[in-house]
Amino acid sequence: MKNQSVTNNLDWISIVIYITMVILGWLNIYSSSLSSVPDETSIFDISQIYGKQFLFIVLSFPLIFVVLSVDGKFYEKFSSVIYVIGLLALAGLFVFGKTVKGQANWYSFGAFGLQPSEFVKAATSLALAKYLSDVQVNLKDVNRQIQALGIIFLPLVLIAVHDPGSALIFSVFILVLYREGLPSWYLWTGFIALLLFVFALILKPWVLSGIALAIILLVYFRSRIVNRNWIASALIFIAISGFVFSVDYVFENVFKQHHRDRFNILLGKEVDMKGIGYNTNQSEIAIGSGGIFGKGYLEGTQTKGGFVPEQHSDYIFTTVGEEWGFLGSLSVIALFVFLIIRIIYLAERQKTKFSRVYGYCVASVLFIHFFVNIAMVVGIFPTIGVPLPFFSYGGSGLWGFTILLFIFLKMDANKVNEW
Repeated sequence: MKNQSVTNNLDWISIVIYITMVILGWLNIYSSSLSSVPDETSIFDISQIYGKQFLFIVLSFPLIFVVLSVDGKFYEKFSSVIYVIGLLALAGLFVFGKTVKGQANWYSFGAFGLQPSEFVKAATSLALAKYLSDVQVNLKDVNRQIQALGIIFLPLVLIAVHDPGSALIFSVFILVLYREGLPSWYLWTGFIALLLFVFALILKPWVLSGIALAIILLVYFRSRIVNRNWIASALIFIAISGFVFSVDYVFENVFKQHHRDRFNILLGKEVDMKGIGYNTNQSEIAIGSGGIFGKGYLEGTQTKGGFVPEQHSDYIFTTVGEEWGFLGSLSVIALFVFLIIRIIYLAERQKTKFSRVYGYCVASVLFIHFFVNIAMVVGIFPTIGVPLPFFSYGGSGLWGFTILLFIFLKMDANKVNEW
C-alpha cells in the first residue's frame, strides 16, 4: 500500500526545476549545433547532436518511471550490490573500454556510447549513505574514517586512470562526511594543500617554506589558543616543506602535458590562444559579447560561427551567456542554486539517516559539477571536461543525473510512511 500515493508525495518543485533545466539544456544544444547542420534537417534527426539529445530526453521519462516504481527500501537494501556492479563496470573499461579523445572511459554500442562513471556517482552515494547510516559508525574513529574514505576513493582511482576530471567530482563526498561528523581539520588540510599546490607553481618552494616557518613560529610564540608543542610544530613544518618541494616533480612527471598546459595558462605562465587556450579564450569572448540581455536566441555570432569547440557539451554555458546575456546566465545559476538548496532542505527533513545522507550526496555532486563547469567556462578554473548537469549534451550524463536525483525524490516521497 506504501506506493499508492507516491506521485502525490513527490516534491514537484524539484521536478519542475528538473524539467525546466532539461528543456533549457536542449534549446541551447540545438542552438550550439546549428552551425554544422543543413537547413532542411529535422529537429528529430538522430544523426544530429540535438536529435540524439532529444531521444535521450524522451528515454529519460521511462527511466524516471522505473526509478519511482521501485520501493524506496530497495535502494538501501541493495546499495552494496549496486556499488559493486558500478566498480566492476569501471574496471571493465580497462579491457572493453572505447578510447574517445585519448580517454578509454566509454562502452561502445554502435552509434551510441555509455560512460559508466556518470552512473557510479549514484552508486557511490548509495554505498556511502548505507555505510554512514549504520548506528555504529562514528566518524571520530580513525578506522571508520578510513573505511568511509575507501568507499569514495575506490571509484575515484578507477576513474582517474582514464578521466582525471571526472575523478575530481568524487572528492566532493568529503563534504558529506563532514556533515556527518568528520573532523573539520580534514577540510582545512585539503584546502591548505590545494592553495600550497597552486602557490608552489608560482613561487619558489623555499619562499613558501620560509613563509610557513614564519607563520608557525608566530603561532607558537604568540597564540594563546593553540597548545605550544614544539614537536607538532616541527612536524607541520616538515610536512609543508616536503609538500611544496614535491609539487614541481609531481607537476612535471605525474600530470599529462595538456593538464600542465591548462594550469600554466590559468596561472598566466603561458599564453596560447590558438592552441590549448583557444577554448577558454573563445568562451570568454562569447559570454562577454552577450552583454546584459544577450543577442537573442539563435542569434549568437560566436555560437553560430562554431568558434567554441565542444560548445554543446562542456562549454554549453557559453551559449547561455552569449544569447541570453547576463540576466539569462544569472537565471540559470539561480535555478541550480535553488535546486541544490531545495535538496538540502528535503535532506534535513528525512526520517532516516540513510535518506538524509543520500540527499546530501545528491546536493554535493550537483554543486561540484555546477561550480566547476561554470568556473571552467569563464576561465577561473582549468578545463577538465566536467559537464553542466541537465544542460550538457550526452545520454550518460543526463541519465546519470536523472537517476541520482529521482532516487532521492523517491526516498523523500516515501518518508511519510517510514516510521
